[in-house]
Parts: sequence; C-alpha cells; structure tokens
Amino acid sequence: MNNKYDFLSDTTQKKYIETVRKLLSANNKRPVAAIVTFGCQQNEADSEQIAGICKLMGYEVNINETDYENSELIILNTCAIREHAELKALSNTGNLKKLKENKKHLLIGMCGCMIQEKHRFEQIKKSYPYVDFMFGTDSIPKLPELLYKLMTENKRVFFVNHLPHNELGIIPENMPIIRNSTYRAWLSIMYGCNNFCTYCVVPSVRGYERSRSEQSIIDEVRQLIENGYKEITLLGQNVNSYNGENGNAFPRLLEKILDVDGDFRIRFMTSHPKDASDALIEIMNHPKMAKHFHLPFQAGSDRILKLMNRKYTKEQYLERALSIRERVKECAVSTDIICGFPTETPEEFEETLDVVNKVKFDMLYSFAYSPRKGTPAAAFEDQIPHEEKIRRFKLLTDLYDTVSHEQNLKLLGTVQRVLCDSNDIGRNSQNKIIKFTDSENRTKIGEFADIKIKEVTKYSITGNSL
Repeated sequence: MNNKYDFLSDTTQKKYIETVRKLLSANNKRPVAAIVTFGCQQNEADSEQIAGICKLMGYEVNINETDYENSELIILNTCAIREHAELKALSNTGNLKKLKENKKHLLIGMCGCMIQEKHRFEQIKKSYPYVDFMFGTDSIPKLPELLYKLMTENKRVFFVNHLPHNELGIIPENMPIIRNSTYRAWLSIMYGCNNFCTYCVVPSVRGYERSRSEQSIIDEVRQLIENGYKEITLLGQNVNSYNGENGNAFPRLLEKILDVDGDFRIRFMTSHPKDASDALIEIMNHPKMAKHFHLPFQAGSDRILKLMNRKYTKEQYLERALSIRERVKECAVSTDIICGFPTETPEEFEETLDVVNKVKFDMLYSFAYSPRKGTPAAAFEDQIPHEEKIRRFKLLTDLYDTVSHEQNLKLLGTVQRVLCDSNDIGRNSQNKIIKFTDSENRTKIGEFADIKIKEVTKYSITGNSL
C-alpha cells in the first residue's frame, strides 16, 4: 500500500488553494481562521499543519485563541482518548450555535480523532446541523478542496474515511506549517499504532503504524535548527516502534539527529515499555538529549496489564524504569496511570501504588478509567463504580505529592539549564517548570539560561538567574 503523500507535488490541491484564495479576496478583507486544539501533542502538530494550509488560502490564522466573534472560519481539532475530551469538544461546538445564527457566513468545521469515531461523526452530523464540514485524521491535505466545495456547492461537506485500521492513514511530507512557537517545535516521526490496548481507540482513529523516512526527519530537524529552534519534540504514538524494528531503529535515528550542528535539545514521546531498548536508554546520556523519559505503565497488577493487552509485566516495567534511573544521571521519569480499570480489585490497585513508590515518578498523569465505545474493555463486566475510581485517584495523587516532592528536593542548590518561556518562567531538561528571578535582565525568551535553584515544594521550583 503506497501511503506516502507529498503536499508540494499535489497539483490538485494547489489549484484549490488558488481558487479559494481568489474567492476570499473578493471581499477585500483578509478573513480570520480560528483553530482550536483539544488533546495530545500530535493534535497540536496537526493543527499547525491546518494553520499552514489556511494561511496559503489567504486566511489570517489564530491557533488556540478563541476569538470566535472576529473569525470567518472556525476549526475544532478534537480528541477521543477519553470521554471528558469528547464532551469538552461537543460543549464548545454547542456554544457556537448562537454565533452561527447571528453570523450566517461563518464556516464551522471539526476534525481530529473524535470525527474518526463513526458514532460521534453521525451524532454531530445529525444533532449539530450548523457544523458545516468535518474531515478525518488522514484528510488534512484535502482541506483546500473541502473549503472550495463548501463555498461553491452551498451544502455541508464531509471528508472522513471510516476505514479498517490497516487501511487508514497516510505519511504526509512537505506540509505547510505555522508553528505555535518560535523556539519549541513538534516534529512527527511516525503515525498510528499497532498495540491495540483494550481501553484505547487510537489504532481505530489514527490507523496502523507508518514511519517517515530518516532523511525527511533529519532535513526537518536541520531546518528548524537553522531557523533558531532550541527544542524539538519527536512525536509518535509509540516512537520506539519507528520503522517497525522493535526499538532498534529509533536510537539510530536519534544518533543522526544529534549529529546535527547547533545548540538544541531533543525530546520524544511517547514510549511503550515493551520496546524501550537498552540502546535508547544509553543514548539519553547524550548532552543534547533532554533528561526526561515518559514511560506509561497504566497499572501495577500483572492480571490487569494482561487484560489491558500491554504486553509486559510489573517486574518488566520496573526493570526498565529503574534502569533509566540508574544509567541516566538526573533523568526525570514520568508516566500515565489508569485508576479503576474494569475488574481491578483494591489489592491490585495497591500494586500500582507499589510501582509509584519504587520508581518515584517526577511527573504523573492519572485518570479515572473512561469506557471508550468500540473497545474491548468497554464490554468487560464488573466496571468499577465512579466513587471507587475517585477514591483510588485520590490515594494515587496523595502518594504522588510525596514522591514528586522528594524528586524536586534533589534540584535544591543545583544549577539548571532552562529554556525561557517568559522573563521569569522556563523549563529545564527534565521538563519541569522553573520560576526564576532575573534582576539583571540576563534572560531572553526562547533562549537557554542558567538558574540556581533556591526553593522547592511539591508543586513548584524557584531560583535566580546567573
């Protein structure tokens, strides 16, 4: 299956871009497009591509600024990972109904993972008639054609492929991008997922694993560095599966990226524990690698991990996580945890707390289990009551407060290299937010600065610039 797509070579979309630009210019005013993102970093990267296409068509683009009143085009890029994310997107969509009534020429569209869920697609199509268009996760390059049809045919337009997992998805190259930052960049190296965790919709909404070529990635990294970017985050649902080599190809890719000249650091997310290789852990010691390893474990019980189809045991996870702690100096380890997976007993949840106690995560992202329609776990019997999920969530949060404080205390008195987001806030290599005082105005937004850490709590780290 040939799934490579080159935007620069797509003469059809180029024609639609020029035609839409002419249609918009007839109003003698540059229209505004608002693009609002829900969900993960991959969605953020997708929104930057959508913004790039909109700019080519003649729009002034606002990313994640909800100035709907002054917009002629609104695109909501949705998430489907949890029910809360879907309800948030639907709530935002509902709030646009009155605006559409008062502004008939306004175009409202939705895209992203939620639109790939057929039941949500049908729900929006039926219950939100003021949503003018929808497009799926593999239809972003066709946005010019979609808008042309919308503007000329006077009817709703839907470009959504509800295909089987092994047929869904493309590998887009040379996409126009408007980045939301001038010094931090998302860079997708692969798309899709083949892991089929029983609670997760990602394989069905993002398709099978597809990897970009090494050279295209390295060329993009080099261009970003030449343009002054200081931090690049490599994205994939499971970066360890890059090129499908069970964790071997990704470290080789990193080696080549790290050979690029320049003062920058590299992050990546997300890793799957089953594919976190020794070679990947070892390369984390490179000075250009950010000292942060996100390694989701989800649950501590072997029985629950098997029900989740995670393909590792508690002990295997601990071996990988503790190996990172031992072999990579000052590396932060973060994780994801699901509280109250179906059939999980209180005793099995204690196994989760045991992992947190042993690894002492620097950052922890925990969620009460949310059934996703169409996933195997949604049909499991013995769903945990909401009150019990919240009880476990609180136990986990209380424990995390303690271990994260322990980790933060290790920074006290150290000098941290921070990438500045403002004149008093930045992030260190571990991806921890550092608040600092700069009495002599030495720091610059988008540049690295050395900060001496003076105070830490379980929630904050503060220091002074040097």
